[in-house]
Amino acid sequence: MDPRIIDRPAFRVVGYATDARLVPRGRSPQVEAHIASLSAEQRERLTSLSETEPSGLLQVSADVDPDYAEGSRFTFLLGVALASPSPAPEGLDVIDIPHGTWAVFRTTASFPSAWMRIVSEWFPSNPWRLRPGPSILADRPEEQRPATADIWIPVERA
Repeated sequence: MDPRIIDRPAFRVVGYATDARLVPRGRSPQVEAHIASLSAEQRERLTSLSETEPSGLLQVSADVDPDYAEGSRFTFLLGVALASPSPAPEGLDVIDIPHGTWAVFRTTASFPSAWMRIVSEWFPSNPWRLRPGPSILADRPEEQRPATADIWIPVERA
């Protein structure tokens, strides 16, 4: 696991948000239902708005319990990144993300599997710790085989 460490200015993510619960394995049923509920037109609208890194359609998990307690609530947003302070288009939810440092992991694994490796392997052997902020999964459709994504994790020096 060899992430890029990025110092990122403030930005915002806009899209369609829902309330979800953390589950012990795999993805939250509320997240899956939310993703399935969005139409192709809604996804195309979002994709056309993307204007900064992380680019493309993003899966953002915000307000997650610091202990990742099973059943705790969090906000899930399917959206795109805008340069701060770009105005949010009408009808979209907004999460403003302050300036900070990010560890960006390129992966072909599912988010839950990659997250477990990051927590169990990367954090213990590196001088970084998780800081408050959302985690972001950025799909990379231009790299179709195998399916590739970037996982953005907010970090600070330990």
